[in-house]
Amino acid sequence: MRKCATHHHAFSLREKVAEGRMRASWFPRCCRFSLTRRVRRGGLATLSRWERGFLVVGLLVVSSWMTTLMAAEPNRSNVVLAVHGGIGLDKPDMTPELEAKLRPALEEALRQGHAALEREGATALDGVEAAIRVLEDSPLFNAGRGAVFTHEGRNELDASIMEGKTRKAGAVASVTIIKNPITAARAVMERSKHVLLVGRGAEVFATRAGLEIVDPSYFWTEPRWRDIQKRWEQEAAGRGDRSEYIAPPLPKSQYGTVGAVAVDRQKNLAAGTSTGGMTNKAFGRVGDSPIIGAGTYADNDGAAVSCTGHGEFFIRWCVAHEVNALIKHRGMKVDEAARDVIQRQLKPAGGEGGLIALDRQGNFSAEFNTSGMYRGSITGDGRVHVALYED
Repeated sequence: MRKCATHHHAFSLREKVAEGRMRASWFPRCCRFSLTRRVRRGGLATLSRWERGFLVVGLLVVSSWMTTLMAAEPNRSNVVLAVHGGIGLDKPDMTPELEAKLRPALEEALRQGHAALEREGATALDGVEAAIRVLEDSPLFNAGRGAVFTHEGRNELDASIMEGKTRKAGAVASVTIIKNPITAARAVMERSKHVLLVGRGAEVFATRAGLEIVDPSYFWTEPRWRDIQKRWEQEAAGRGDRSEYIAPPLPKSQYGTVGAVAVDRQKNLAAGTSTGGMTNKAFGRVGDSPIIGAGTYADNDGAAVSCTGHGEFFIRWCVAHEVNALIKHRGMKVDEAARDVIQRQLKPAGGEGGLIALDRQGNFSAEFNTSGMYRGSITGDGRVHVALYED
């Protein structure tokens, strides 16, 4: 957009930078002709002190804008795949040692997902599944290998996956022996007539489908075991009348998830989410991660969305679907819709968490109302961006 009225000009710097048309032509004509022509003829000495100051300040401002835009824009547009690793620890609790492990793990998930997308005939589902499998295999995240413990001292896993072209979806919940629940969720979508399989039924299905089955001890990790022991000790010391169904609030780090969103070369979307649930969760409790429309959603006419946070709120607000609906029916941009749901709807109700969202044009948003959310994105040409907090 460009409008001229002598000294008044309105223009879109972002559009010109994105189109590679950033040049002197956007400067007001009065400045361009009077200053540049005189500089060319007689050098800077022909300008007054005020004019030289104006020119220097203008150049500095433009340089600053371009630096900011060119640094941020690749992470907001042209994204083909993005991941999250949950809302994690509050920033004061983060250690340099943990951060040094988290960032490479997120980048590895992005690289593996991107590689899957680049294969001949690959779909967005391939990228999503590959990225989430990396996060499930890491003990750093509350999914797969790093799953938290239930009130009974078990690891019960949930996952879901959805593609945006036909809106087919699959999910599993409360499984204890499937190494990669996201792969089981995809198998439910592609090899059965159902959307959600639970518990023993999901495990039998996965076994018959030839998926990798492990002993439940595979999911046991020392840090997660310490977490549940601490919860048991708290209940024994003064909260013995509370059952697992009515428990005190949990630290945010204890209801995390992992997830991914992707768009393929055919401009089809996909989303997936996987989790170990909530530390000390009650027998039979299932959160939003395996619930299509709550923790996961994908629609080519809207966006691919994967959520993380306090699952009960995400179920009640149908968060993933709500973001998609605002984009599809209200015409909101991805970042506007994500912000509306997480900040305007969820936060006032007490729902803590965040989400990642991606549309067919590669416009990406990572929105959260907590101190941070482990996340990353990769563009079509392989540029990676990883962040843990507001950085």
